[in-house]
Amino acid sequence: MALQLWETLKEAIVAYTGLSPATFFTLLALLVAIYHVISGLFGSSDNHQTPRSMEEMQPLAPPVQLGEITEDDLKQYDGTDPKNPLLMAIKGQIYDVSQSRMFYGPGGPYALFAGKDASRALAKMSFEDKDLTGDISGLGPFELDALQDWEYKFMSKYVKVGTIKKAETDGEAAGETTKAAEDIPSESSAVKSEETSSSAEAKQE
Repeated sequence: MALQLWETLKEAIVAYTGLSPATFFTLLALLVAIYHVISGLFGSSDNHQTPRSMEEMQPLAPPVQLGEITEDDLKQYDGTDPKNPLLMAIKGQIYDVSQSRMFYGPGGPYALFAGKDASRALAKMSFEDKDLTGDISGLGPFELDALQDWEYKFMSKYVKVGTIKKAETDGEAAGETTKAAEDIPSESSAVKSEETSSSAEAKQE
């Protein structure tokens, strides 16, 4: 019975496909193998995407207020340490951009802006190291408008967590200037008082 079925199957294969039974089964095995390879590729990509999507679904830690920090302190929040939030500053104001890690985190298109005050670079839409600074002196009106747009975007989308501490040398220089300005009137008033006393002595004589 089984032999009769086998013979009938072979005749049907030759009649309908024009192929010998050996060729037909070889092709069939190849098709099955290709199907498994393709389904395996798609299946593995789905498996890889699932943990990633689960990771993205995890809620971000609430922003931590840092207060006033220096530019050197800000560098440690450039995304290289996953334990730290991802921060970036505009015009001295520091924002937590952790929710946009795909843009500002390592490997992102704007990763070089993270951990810095990138005001000048954003205004000029520059990716050069010399522009990765908070110095906006000498910018044109269009560049300043572009920077203002960036600032509005950050203010509306991200939480402000601190400010960049200004260099102490500026404060000291300002203090010295004030002190010098205060000393000048006191010297002139001393000269005036000496002149007054001299004229009074002359009158008495």
